[in-house]
Amino acid sequence: MSLTIAESMVKLNAQAADKFEAIRIAGELLVQGGHADAAYVDKMIEREQTLSTYMGSGLAIPHGTNESKSLIRSTGLSVVQLPEGVDFGEGELAYVVVGIAALGDDHLELLTNVAMVCSEEENLQRIINATSAAELAQLFNEGAEE
Repeated sequence: MSLTIAESMVKLNAQAADKFEAIRIAGELLVQGGHADAAYVDKMIEREQTLSTYMGSGLAIPHGTNESKSLIRSTGLSVVQLPEGVDFGEGELAYVVVGIAALGDDHLELLTNVAMVCSEEENLQRIINATSAAELAQLFNEGAEE
């Protein structure tokens, strides 16, 4: 499965009062992109309330609960850049929030791809400092190809 993030699925310089607002921003992009029904965003919030999706190094990867599969229309990613960071619990700041909607077993491959792109400190800094949606999307698209 090759992963391509469209510029329309990227939000730069976002600000969120808390992690739930950041997740909503990522989720709304997935809904606008036609990847999920609006109710999926609530399932992303529900997942976060039971288990943090903060991955470390400034990255969070929110996604829905297992019961939310029926709300997903197609596999897709959204990327929200939060230059000021948002607290994902115990002072852990996320600067990049990657929303995931995945059909079938695609979520494992998506999580792996995102983690590989963001596991390199240099890539993560480039994502955090990207100045255009095109630049940010390209970082993910190139990273997923490697």
